[in-house]
Amino acid sequence: MVILTAKAGVTREQVMAVMPAEIQETVQLYLGGKIREWYSRGDGRGVVFVVDVRDVAAAKAIMEDLPLAKQDLMDHEYIAIGPLMPLRLLMTNPERRQ
Repeated sequence: MVILTAKAGVTREQVMAVMPAEIQETVQLYLGGKIREWYSRGDGRGVVFVVDVRDVAAAKAIMEDLPLAKQDLMDHEYIAIGPLMPLRLLMTNPERRQ
């Protein structure tokens, strides 16, 4: 998961000037299967992407190649996510757990 937030001091106008190119490239990543989901942040300061990659390094490589990153307008927070593994306990035979 990647959380993008506008850097301190970056204006809306600066972001919007780059937005057409950013949208084109993120749509291509979505259509290519790299971005699985995307959301607007509730505070209006950025977006959240769920990227379909193996690790944080791969996510960084994708995100750092986007126009907003190249213009150094956004901060990126990378959080590795995966299946909720404790759910496996629900799938085992209850008699085995005792």
